[in-house]
Amino acid sequence: MTLFLSFLFPKKDREAGKVPHTSIDTEAHWTKSGWHGWVYGWKLHLVATAAAVWIPLAAILTPANAADNEEAPALIRELPAELRFLLGDVHYRDQTLASLCEERGIILVTSSNTSAHPYPHSDPGVEVRRVLHKTRSLAIDNFNEQFKGIFDGHASVPTRGLCATSRFVLGAILVYQLTLLYQYLTDGDLRVGLKSFIKAA
Repeated sequence: MTLFLSFLFPKKDREAGKVPHTSIDTEAHWTKSGWHGWVYGWKLHLVATAAAVWIPLAAILTPANAADNEEAPALIRELPAELRFLLGDVHYRDQTLASLCEERGIILVTSSNTSAHPYPHSDPGVEVRRVLHKTRSLAIDNFNEQFKGIFDGHASVPTRGLCATSRFVLGAILVYQLTLLYQYLTDGDLRVGLKSFIKAA
């Protein structure tokens, strides 16, 4: 999931190796977004529950060009031992990740590579994967928007450099987790009013 710094700039700037503007953090990087084309910024790699409440379980911040499958092992090692299914998109379809998940008793379920397996898919398990993919997509997309809404994530971060930006973004994740815990312990709503609660704290 990419959060916070996702600026649109001409492809020619990327090809020339240009940083978009002197005020932009030079430790960030370019990546290609399926929604926005080439963007410059940071990427938040995050595992969250795909359930009625979206709980962040593990997270790491990297420059936007870091490959999802290469960052995933560090996240998987932090996941609760009770976890049995890990849902990911096609970028997590990786034998190393599958082996790591298998060692931990986790079943890794990812989207298929459409170039290798064109639609319509007809292999065993396709209907189950379709349901799980929709569940994952709804959970991560909704968490993404909720998290950005609470922490003004549609704007630029007020930090520069990987260390400071990691502290800021991962600190926001921790605040979100603590808010959910407090709401749970006090029988509060786990989905509504989180932003106003945090701002009032």
